[in-house]
This record gives sequence, structure tokens and C-alpha cells, in this order.
Amino acid sequence: MKNKNTYLMFVLFLSTLLTLPAFAAELKNEKARQERNRLVITYDLEGKEREAEVNLTLTVEGKTYKASELHVEGDVGKVKTGRGKKISWNILQDFPRGLRAGVDWELATTGDAFTDSATGMEMIFVKGGCYQMGDTFGDGDADEKPVHDVCVNDFYMGKYEVTVGQFRKFVNDTGYRTEAEKGDGCFVWTGSKWDKQRDKNWRNPGFSQQDNHPVACVSWNDASAFGEWQSRKSGKSYRLPTEAEWEYAARSGGRSEKYSGGSDVDAVAWYGSNSGSKTHPVGQKRPNRLGLYDMSGNVWEWCSDWYGEKYYSQSPRDNPDGPSSGLYRVLRSGSWFNEPRGVRATFRFRYGPENRIGDGGFRLAASAQ
Repeated sequence: MKNKNTYLMFVLFLSTLLTLPAFAAELKNEKARQERNRLVITYDLEGKEREAEVNLTLTVEGKTYKASELHVEGDVGKVKTGRGKKISWNILQDFPRGLRAGVDWELATTGDAFTDSATGMEMIFVKGGCYQMGDTFGDGDADEKPVHDVCVNDFYMGKYEVTVGQFRKFVNDTGYRTEAEKGDGCFVWTGSKWDKQRDKNWRNPGFSQQDNHPVACVSWNDASAFGEWQSRKSGKSYRLPTEAEWEYAARSGGRSEKYSGGSDVDAVAWYGSNSGSKTHPVGQKRPNRLGLYDMSGNVWEWCSDWYGEKYYSQSPRDNPDGPSSGLYRVLRSGSWFNEPRGVRATFRFRYGPENRIGDGGFRLAASAQ
């Protein structure tokens, strides 16, 4: 639905997109209107929780802004549940000459999240649903086709990629040695080629890192061992996400998003043209509409599935978890090394489960039941 309003020589188009997947706290009756030079959005916030995080994003002339970047006030951020919530954006304070292009606005809530006691890892609840998995834009690779219907159950997804600091807690607690440390190192980028170097591992992936950077140089086996440890420490059941869960979450609940969070790759991803050939602290780029960060770029993320080049033509509809066996495991998200094509939300990569590379990391998931 679009509403056309004219004021002070500018034309403002207001449009809401598809309803977001519902969380424990749900947004309802979202409406927008123009009052003089302000965009006013009203909504109800319903659910079992006393309050929830409400996020507003506005896309103006192809650029996406968080509410904190504009002159927005009202019921955004931490909001108590109830009816008659109101947000107001003073358009002319941010765009003194007015707007002649379309404005897309979206509200999202990330209620029902929790923080793991062992590592401080923040987990975001993702309401399950059905979506069209695969190359919905028509410019992907053969293994992203055919586009097919997939449904996933409710689950939790790590808000950020697993960090160096979190991985260090695991190593310090268990004495675990990664496959790079026990073996012949990790592939690192020299500036001209990927070269396996014996002294490179998660402690030294070929560039400087701090504890808030995503861990790299970890194999699928290392990532699985971390998840098993965190499960034992916390009493919750953590795991790597399935490929279907990963794409559903990356695309903000199965939306048609080229990159995780929208079409502006520089706003949402650390990739080959802006990364400086290294990782960056998690959470610096804009999140997607579920509040998940870095699901395009920064580091590749392991999924639980075995890789199947033609699996999409055989995939079951409900909760697919990949082929029963294979040679390679699935990686998603792209990394600081890739160009935009490689950080698309539907792009698929594969690697042996024992292999490790300087742009490869992971994030954890957990079933909601």
C-alpha cells in the first residue's frame, strides 16, 4: 500500500513492506501519515513481555538509516507493550530541501532474546515460517537453483558471529587445540594468493584482531566442538544452523533481500572493497530486520549441512538439513575478501570440514523447543 502526500514542494511516498515474522512481542496495526513536515507512525505492541526492543529503519533514495541516525523521537528502542505507540520523524531537519523520492519505512521487534551465561553470546528469537529459498533475483549460480519452498521451525540465532573473545573462553576452559594448531596451519591471504602457513591459526590469522572480532581460521569440526562446549556449560542445546535456517534468518525471515539487510552492500557488509583485507569488530555495520549483524561479509559462516550441488532440486519442504553425507560442508555469508556477488544472502560455498581459512568463522543457532 502506498499513500501519496504533498508538502513544501516535496513528494513523500510511504510504504510498508510485508509483515515481519512475529516474535513473542508483536507489532500490530502499523500506520503512517504525514503531519506537516513530519512522518508519524503509530502501532500497537502486543505480547507476553512487559517490553521489547522496537527498531525503525527508513530507506531514502536508496540509502537505509537507523532511527538513531535521524531526528526521530517517540516509541522506538525499549518500548513497553501496549496500544497507541507513536513515532515521529522531523523530515526537514534531516533533509532541508525536502524529498522527491520514495521512503520505505519498517518496524521490527526483537523481543524474546536471551544472553548465554557462559560466553555472553546474545541469541535472537526467529519465528519460523515458509519462504522461497534460493536465487530469487535471477542472477545467482547454478547451485542456488531451483528456487523452492522451504519451511523452518522457530529457532534462535546468534546476534553476532562468534568472537575471538568467546572462542578464547572455550580454549582456556578446555585446553582445546584447533585443527590449524594441531596440523599444518591455516590458509591466509598474502596480498596475491591464499597460502597455507603453519604458524597461522585463530590466534594469528594473518592480521591483527581484538576480542570483539569474529574468530577466523576455524574448521567445521572446531566450530562444532565450540557449540558442544557451550551446550555443556549452559545446559542449552547449541549447534550450527542448517543452511535453510541460515538463509531464512539472513533474509530477515525469508524476505527478498539481495544482501542480509537490504540492497546497499556497503551499509551491511565488510567485503573486498571496504574491509582492508581483514576482519572488523562484530556489529559495526547495519543489522538486518531481525537484528542480526554481519550475515553478509566479515567472515564465512559454517552451516551444519553437507553440501549438495543439486540438493535444491531434491530438498524436502519442511526443515531440510542437507544431504545425508558428502565431502564438503556448507559455508554462507561471504567474507572480507569477497566482492559483492560473494556476500549475497543466497550465495553458497563449500569446504572440507577439517579445512580452515583466514576468512572462515561461524555463528551458533539453537532450537526454540
